[in-house]
Amino acid sequence: MQKSAVDKDYLTMPRRPSGDLKHIPGDDGALPVLGDTVRFLTDYLGMSMEKYQRYGRIFRNRAMLQHTVALVGPEANELVLKDSERLFSSKKAWDPFLDRLFPNGLMLMDFADHKVNRRILQGAFKKDVLASYVDTMNGMIGQRLSQQTVEETLSFQALAKSMLLDVAAQVFMGVAIGDEAQRLNRAFVHAMEASLAVVKLPIPGTTWKKGLDGRRVLEQFVEKHIASKRQSPGPDFFSQFCQARDEDGNMLSDEAVRDHVIFLLFAAHDTTTSTLCSMIYLLAKHPEWQDRLWNEMQALDTDAPDFDQLAELPLSQYAMQETLRMYPPVPVIPRRTVRETEIFGYRIPANTSVGVSPLMTHYLEEWWTEPRKFDPERFAPERAEHKRHFYQWLPFGGGSHKCIGLNFAEIQVKIVLFHLLKHFRIEVAPDYVMPYNPVPISFPTDGLPVRFRRR
Repeated sequence: MQKSAVDKDYLTMPRRPSGDLKHIPGDDGALPVLGDTVRFLTDYLGMSMEKYQRYGRIFRNRAMLQHTVALVGPEANELVLKDSERLFSSKKAWDPFLDRLFPNGLMLMDFADHKVNRRILQGAFKKDVLASYVDTMNGMIGQRLSQQTVEETLSFQALAKSMLLDVAAQVFMGVAIGDEAQRLNRAFVHAMEASLAVVKLPIPGTTWKKGLDGRRVLEQFVEKHIASKRQSPGPDFFSQFCQARDEDGNMLSDEAVRDHVIFLLFAAHDTTTSTLCSMIYLLAKHPEWQDRLWNEMQALDTDAPDFDQLAELPLSQYAMQETLRMYPPVPVIPRRTVRETEIFGYRIPANTSVGVSPLMTHYLEEWWTEPRKFDPERFAPERAEHKRHFYQWLPFGGGSHKCIGLNFAEIQVKIVLFHLLKHFRIEVAPDYVMPYNPVPISFPTDGLPVRFRRR
């Protein structure tokens, strides 16, 4: 193992690659300076598939003011995400977008730092801990959805964001948001939007300034609870972080606790909202699957499924897996090379931006049967299309950086679906096609207008 992969010299390297990329197939995009930025933000899948068909499984492109080498397919995903030779930095890739907005989040750590912090946080996601949160989530989600009005069109995205933020605050932090909910929701939205700001100057009214202001709102909300959580811990994630100790017996600093809590709130809040929006849209477009899931849930013969019962919903599991295949919340996973290497026969200089794409992988016809078709049963044991390669289905990423909260997300989605389908049928307009932007997180651009009809 070369020294540069272990020490932190690579963190001081400039953002530009240490060598030219012209020998790699590809282009600089449609526009001067901006390259393919516009299409990257509005039609990432279409743009990337066109380049894949033209250039093959490795190509260079330019977007978001940087050159990137795109690597396509399960083999590429395994090489980058498994990273057995410690070639790829997650921190260097995400820092330009998230460092000022979500500093010191687990995704913005590499190698030894990441391993130590992940081990500390892992305790909050053990099976017995997750099981202890099910009653709380059932109560909050069940009450909220049972009171939902019917017959009028509403924004499902707004409903989901509000509901899940309340749940996340209670489960992760053990506090009620109350009147602060709207302000915190707005703070998260501004911080996420600022991650793609091209001009990063704190000028009032700009996307970047709104994002920085949103970050401060989140900091103030979390910071005011740290002292009480250290003195009187509860069963929530926040308390566990406040009591956690590293290998030397040292507690996390207040700043580390704050940054981990904010990042996990962001990740749980937005990615689960994204998944639910996509799933509700697909179920509304395929009402026969609504009926199948409702029948499966009715067979549990309960008003509030417990942890073990949630695992007894195979059709719901397949539908969720298919949703995550078609609309992975994070469509592209960036990395930066920490030293020069060779990939698929091409020399890749140190500090080159490299990207693998769950979204592209999930639509490759050589790996999936009719990939543009909603077909949950492709995940059933008798077909198991997702098991043709270990890095073929990766909505939660893979390797050491695989989403730490994936089991929590699955539990939460199933609980929402149970209580929603228990009370309602979900409808969209007959000719409706959900418009959405896949980056930075996949969300419907119109809020997903739906109508609930009571069963």
